[in-house]
Amino acid sequence: MQAISATTPVAATTADAASTSNSATSAFGLSFESLLKIVLTQLTYQDPLKPVDNFEFVSQLAQFSQIQLGQTTNDKLGALVSAQSTMQAAGLLGRTVDIPSGAAVISGTVTAISFDNGDPQITIKTGDGQTISGLSLAAVSQIREGN
Repeated sequence: MQAISATTPVAATTADAASTSNSATSAFGLSFESLLKIVLTQLTYQDPLKPVDNFEFVSQLAQFSQIQLGQTTNDKLGALVSAQSTMQAAGLLGRTVDIPSGAAVISGTVTAISFDNGDPQITIKTGDGQTISGLSLAAVSQIREGN
């Protein structure tokens, strides 16, 4: 678990999100190059009396290309969502937030941000000096300026 306090730069936390987009694989768990090798192997060992239709071959290549493009897009969107939630969490540092707890509402100042499996979690310090950590961003019902 990685923690960010008011003095820690946020840029370091987006490194994990960026590395995710570098490992684009197809829906089959293979790289685009591996899929092309499979198609070329299929062509090499095809029955000469029953060759693959050119239209079918081009269609298969286009489908592989679309799968790879879709996976790359998904990876980049995932990285973008991760970076956005990191920036939202960093924007809460020093601000007072309200978090519902049953019938009551807990108010406190955000003092730190930590990450559990890439999900930002905040730590707050309440008015009576109690520190509560591991709170999800989704738990915040209201954000106010600092004290």
